[in-house]
This record gives sequence, structure tokens and C-alpha cells, in this order.
Amino acid sequence: MTSVLVTGADGFIGSHLTEVLVREGYKVRAFAYYNSFNSWGWLDHLSRDIMKNVEVFTGDIRDPNGVRESMKGINQVFHLAALIAIPFSYHSPDAYVDTNIKGTLNVLQAAKELNTDRVLVTSTSEVYGTAQHVPIDEKHPFQGQSPYSATKIGADRLAESFYRSFDMPISIVRPFNTYGPRQSARAVIPTIITQLLAGKEEIKLGSLTPTRDFNYVKDTANGFIKIAKSKNTIGEEINIATQKEISIGQLAEELIRQINPNAKIVCDEQRLRPENSEVNRLLGSNEKIRSLTDWEPKYSFEQGLSETIAFFKNHLNQYKTDIYNI
Repeated sequence: MTSVLVTGADGFIGSHLTEVLVREGYKVRAFAYYNSFNSWGWLDHLSRDIMKNVEVFTGDIRDPNGVRESMKGINQVFHLAALIAIPFSYHSPDAYVDTNIKGTLNVLQAAKELNTDRVLVTSTSEVYGTAQHVPIDEKHPFQGQSPYSATKIGADRLAESFYRSFDMPISIVRPFNTYGPRQSARAVIPTIITQLLAGKEEIKLGSLTPTRDFNYVKDTANGFIKIAKSKNTIGEEINIATQKEISIGQLAEELIRQINPNAKIVCDEQRLRPENSEVNRLLGSNEKIRSLTDWEPKYSFEQGLSETIAFFKNHLNQYKTDIYNI
């Protein structure tokens, strides 16, 4: 049985990946952020049938010794732990350097020392910035349009350097905008859904014109596993994308239509990114992942939105709909 570690397992994508790995028969260790509440984040919401097959390791990705301990006896590492909110990165960039760059270095150093069989480092479509050509393939230039994206570019390049310098079995996984159940309210789809479900007539958003390529979280998790199973993906950076785009305005209109047709969109100044920081267009190419693996999206946007809305209806009390979540 293949033993795997998921860092960031307590987060949105990490909890879904943990769930899928258990269902597929992996021996799973989940790295969760240590805290005095003994909260395991979204892992606390997984079924007992899943969690009885998960070994939870609490620690801090910024701590090299703890990371090394968590990786002992592990065949494959899915490294998802990161700070990801862009607005928070504007005023707390040091935390992003420590978590995203140093945290990734800790995983890479431990993998080198322990001779880990496979390491998957999680990137983001934000490393590309606003599209210079579409669909955005893996050869697209990198643009650090926020401190967040800059630290993810740095982490990616560290991973590349360890592959090239030490011949380590590393893949860089680059999901485009992932959405679905358990996502935090700082992301645009939960922001819209939670405001609508709370009965608000005015839905506060930032810019409506940027486009995004939205992956349903179960398709994203499946992409990680497909990449890990293929030897052809070692040393590669690989998009997970639908190769379809929708503007934030169109997205909001569709959700308003489904939940509360009387609601109106209002521009909230504090939600606007600085002009040169806004990523205006993201439309990803998925040709590479399709050529190297047998991955393909299984969920339509309509299916994904339906499951996401259903989740938020049942968990609305866990979300702060009256504030701007950064």
C-alpha cells in the first residue's frame, strides 16, 4: 500500500484530496496546522469512515524538523500547505514568504534527505498573471502581480531547482481557480453564494470584468492523483484547467438567477485589487495534463455549482456573510 502525506490537508482542496486518496486505497497521513483548539480544519467535517483511515499529524509547515518528522515512512508527498488569500498578502507578505517559500523548501529538503519516491508541489494559475496569450500553457511567462503570486513563483522555482540539481522526482501541479464545498468565503464563488443565501439584496463584489477558468474541486483532486501515478510527469509543471472561461459578472448573474433573482450587484471599493495587481484574464490550457495522463474534467460547471450551493445551504452558519473576508 502506497503511503502518502498531504500537507494542508485541513484546507479546502487538501481535505477533498485526503478523502479521495482514502477512497482509492492509499495509506494517508494528513498534515494539519497545529493550534491549541485541536481543530483539524475541514478534516473535522469528513465522515468517520474516512477519518478512521487517516493519521493526522499536527505541525507547522514553517518548521523544518516537524516537516521532516511528518514525512518519515512516506512514499509520496502532496504539498498543498500555503497561504493563498491575495488581499492578506498585500499587508502581510512576510507570512507568505515564510509559509509558501520556506515551507516548500522544508518539504524539498526533507524529501531529499529521506529519498521520498514522489513530491507534488502545488502551484497556482496566479503565477501567470494576466494572460499574454490564451489558452495559457505551461510556457507562459510568470508575472508576480501580488506578493502571493510572487511567493508561489519562488516556491515553484525552488522545486524546479531541486529536480534539476538533485534529480528528485518532483512535479509542479498548477490548478486554475478551484471551487466547491468547504471553500473559504474569501474566494469569489462562496462570497456570492453566502451573501445570496443570507438574503442580501445587494451583493458586494470587486471588479466584474476579469475572467477565470474554474475547476470543480473533485476534478482538481483527481488531477493530483493522476499526475502522481504517471512517471511522465516527473520534472514537469502541469496545469489543471477546464480550458473554459467565465467573467466574474457572468458568474454572479448566474448565481443570482439560481438563488435570488431580485438581488443586484454592487461594487465594493475595498474588494478591488490595485490596478496593476488585478489579473484580468485566466484561461488555462489542459493539453499537457491530457497528453501525460488520462485526466479529464468529470463535472460540468452547472453540476459543480449545484453541489457547491447545496453545501453552503447546509453550512451557512459557519460563514461570516456581513464582512469582507480576506
